[in-house]
Amino acid sequence: MATDKKFSVVGVSTLNGKTKIRFANDSMRIKILIKNGHTDVDMINLDKEMYKWEIAQHLNSIDFAKGNPATQAAIDYIAKKNPAPQVQDAPAETNEEEAVEPVVA
Repeated sequence: MATDKKFSVVGVSTLNGKTKIRFANDSMRIKILIKNGHTDVDMINLDKEMYKWEIAQHLNSIDFAKGNPATQAAIDYIAKKNPAPQVQDAPAETNEEEAVEPVVA
């Protein structure tokens, strides 16, 4: 399910053998993940807040997975579940002026 939230911290962690992308707005999330038993925690601060679909593109552009198939699968999953919004075509501009009837008083 896509979300309209923006995040400033993103990364990956493994819990019970399942690797997932983690989203947050505070880097303190790392401590919470480790406290709850997550392993292989790798979080980065983003340059700006981003939507999940932007984060998926960004992680691919910086090669965040670095060849790790579990991490790449997690990135691919969020890209699939959070597609970029479709750009709607702007209404065509016309040069025709609307006819205005004169008001007779």
